[in-house]
Amino acid sequence: MIRDVLAFNHLGSGKVREIYEVDTERLLIVASDRISAYDVIMSEEIPDKGKVLTGLSSYWFGLLDTPHHLLSTDPAAVPGIDAAAADYLAGRMMLVRRCEVIPMECVIRGYLYGSSWREYAAGGGPTTEHLPDDLQLADRLAEPIFTPATKADSGHDENLTEAGARDLVGDDLYEDLKARSLAIYLAGAQYAAERGIILADTKFEFGVADGDVILIDEVLTPDSSRYWPAESWRPGRTMPSFDKQPLRDWLDEQPWDKTPPPPPLPASVIKSTRDRYVEAFERLTGAGFEPGPA
Repeated sequence: MIRDVLAFNHLGSGKVREIYEVDTERLLIVASDRISAYDVIMSEEIPDKGKVLTGLSSYWFGLLDTPHHLLSTDPAAVPGIDAAAADYLAGRMMLVRRCEVIPMECVIRGYLYGSSWREYAAGGGPTTEHLPDDLQLADRLAEPIFTPATKADSGHDENLTEAGARDLVGDDLYEDLKARSLAIYLAGAQYAAERGIILADTKFEFGVADGDVILIDEVLTPDSSRYWPAESWRPGRTMPSFDKQPLRDWLDEQPWDKTPPPPPLPASVIKSTRDRYVEAFERLTGAGFEPGPA
C-alpha cells in the first residue's frame, strides 16, 4: 500500500482518495483505482481510474477561470519521497492548498435525471420543487438549477432545501457558492458540448483558504459529473454515461442485496468500465490517455 512508503501523517480515506498532511499549508491527495457502487467499494480495482480522475481534474483546473486548491501534480514537488513512491504518485497525486472545507456539496443540474428525476416522478421535493409539470426523464431544464446537499462522511449525501442550505452556510456564502457553481457548470457544459458531450449534472466542493473561497477536491470528472454522448440524447429514456455504468448494469443483474461483500467482478466488466473512463478523458481533452507506470 502507498501508506507504507509515504512518511506523511495519513489524515483519512475516502471511497477513492487517500489524504496526507505534507505540512501546515499543504495536503497530498492521492487517487486510487478503487471503485464503488451503491456505496460499497468493490474488491477489484479499475486500472488507471485514479489517473483518469487526477488528469481530468488537473486539466479542468487549468482551463477554468476560478481560484482553486491545486498547486502541483508533479511528484518532484512533494518533499522526502523515494523513487517507488514517486512512481506510484505519478499521474494520480495532487499537492494542494490546505483549507477549511465548506460542509455543503454544490450540485448543479442541467437535465432531469438520477435522484432528481426519482424525486420529481414521486411528486417533487427539495431539488425539483420549482420545476414545471410534465417533464420527462433526461429532459433539458430551461435553466440549470442549484441543488445543494449535505456532505456525508459515509452513505449518500442528502438534498437540502434552499432554506436549509442558507441556514447551513449563511445567506452571503450561499449566494456566492451558487453563483460560482453555476458559472463553472456553464463553462464546463459549453466546453464539453463542443466535443460532443453533454454535461448533465455535476457537483463541486469549496473551501476557504486565507479568507478566500476556492474550488477544491476533484472537478468535472466522471465520478463527480454525469456525462452523456450528445449523439445518444433522447428525452424519455435511460441515457448511457461516461462513468461506472458498465459496473452498475452488471451488478443490477446479479443476486446481490447491495451490501458488503460485493460479488467478484469479471474481467470483462473491469475492462469495459476502464474503457468508459478513458474515453471520457480522451474526448474531453482531445489527447490520448497515457497510463504511465503501474
